[in-house]
Amino acid sequence: MKTLPENIQIVIFDLDGTLVDAYQAITDSINFMMRKLGRPRQTLKMVTRSVGHGVEGLIRCFIEEERVAEALKIFRAHHDQRLRRKLRIMPGARALLANLKKRGCRMAIASNRPSKFCHIIIEQLGIDHYFDWVICADAVKNAKPAPDVLRAILKAAKLKPAQAVYVGDMTVDLLCGRRARVFTVIVPTGSSTLAELKALKPDRIIMNLQKFPSVIF
Repeated sequence: MKTLPENIQIVIFDLDGTLVDAYQAITDSINFMMRKLGRPRQTLKMVTRSVGHGVEGLIRCFIEEERVAEALKIFRAHHDQRLRRKLRIMPGARALLANLKKRGCRMAIASNRPSKFCHIIIEQLGIDHYFDWVICADAVKNAKPAPDVLRAILKAAKLKPAQAVYVGDMTVDLLCGRRARVFTVIVPTGSSTLAELKALKPDRIIMNLQKFPSVIF
């Protein structure tokens, strides 16, 4: 088992599936797009399993390449409004953020979502003030599982990988953390199954965010 860093200066969170459940809003927008393009309706489970690789990656799960640009425009216009109405913060997330803030820990978000939607989410839920940095896939060269978002946050914070902990819910988060050499805690509350996560041997697995303080304190 990998040793927890001794001098943690920052906790970096993934957003969807880790801090926030926006899967119904995503599904609604996917089905709006599908209806406009004359395509079959998708289930919440199918959409949830497809989330995590950025919005274009999500669209490509359902639409052929030559119509991705058209589909993306439809999706984004709908999602801008739907996202504001169908959001749920994960159990324990708000208390955890308050606890970390009280302890003087800096925090950041590293997401494959576009920056615009990340900011809508955290502002709508009233948790934006907890984060010192929000860096998304559209602000770096490569999305997760590449380590770019984590490296960008560490650079902005002037910290080394050994001073950070990353919390995510997917195999792409696990691989991103590993490639950035950041200790990674996985919570199986998102798109990846527990079996998929365990197969990659994360640094730690916790079943919910309420367990996180026991890992680092």
